[in-house]
Amino acid sequence: MAKHISTRVLIRATPQTVWNTLTDFEAYPQWNPFLRSVRGPVAPGKVIQVELQQPGSGTIAMKPRVLVFEAPHTFRWIGHLLFRGLFDGEHSFEIRDNGDGSSTFIQSERFGGILVPLLSRMLDTKTLKGFTLMNEALKDRCENVK
Repeated sequence: MAKHISTRVLIRATPQTVWNTLTDFEAYPQWNPFLRSVRGPVAPGKVIQVELQQPGSGTIAMKPRVLVFEAPHTFRWIGHLLFRGLFDGEHSFEIRDNGDGSSTFIQSERFGGILVPLLSRMLDTKTLKGFTLMNEALKDRCENVK
């Protein structure tokens, strides 16, 4: 079973500004309501430590492997619950240049594994809401850079 969720937001800032904000992991506690922290060597093939907090839930610690980290456009990782095939998620951040000084930020995730049907409702509510909250907070931070 597979599932895909995706969100997007228009940000009135350049892709480089969005990228710099997205990858300033030390600042996440100041503005990011969904991804509370990202630690470790963020480079393809490396395992990082991520803490996320879905709305109305506690913090979840994960150790995904970075798949792509290409400034200023793509950051992608893959994580597994316990072992591959149980509940897997490939998370993606994409920044598209709109050619007018603005960017489109797309946050998405492809889920797979035998637990997807059991967790589908949570993905459609809490996870999707977490993506949206983060997107809006990123937009606010990028557009209000001093």
